[in-house]
Amino acid sequence: QVQLAESGGGLVQPGGSLRLSCAASGNIFSISVMAWYRQAPGKQRELVADLLSRSSANYADSVKGRFTISRDNAKNTVYLQMNSLKPEDTAVYYCNYRDPQATDSGYWGQGTQVTVSS
Repeated sequence: QVQLAESGGGLVQPGGSLRLSCAASGNIFSISVMAWYRQAPGKQRELVADLLSRSSANYADSVKGRFTISRDNAKNTVYLQMNSLKPEDTAVYYCNYRDPQATDSGYWGQGTQVTVSS
């Protein structure tokens, strides 16, 4: 089992910034994909960004140039720096941790609310 602990959500004005963190603990994989997804009310959960150990990141087109995903492998922690936030970024953000060679969706965090509003 892997446990994921998220933090960093909140209320921010348009144009502002937030940083999300997600720390993994338990049966850590030697190689893993750590990712952020989000789900807005009435919409399906979507990938925001993901990052394979010591590899390049992938981003949704809607966040490219504004969000940056990074990870500290020594701490088994992934971060999402979100800049130039827009109201349409409002959603519950979920951390995901998975084995890149597995077919299942891996482990999920409990979710953290991000609200962008004036």
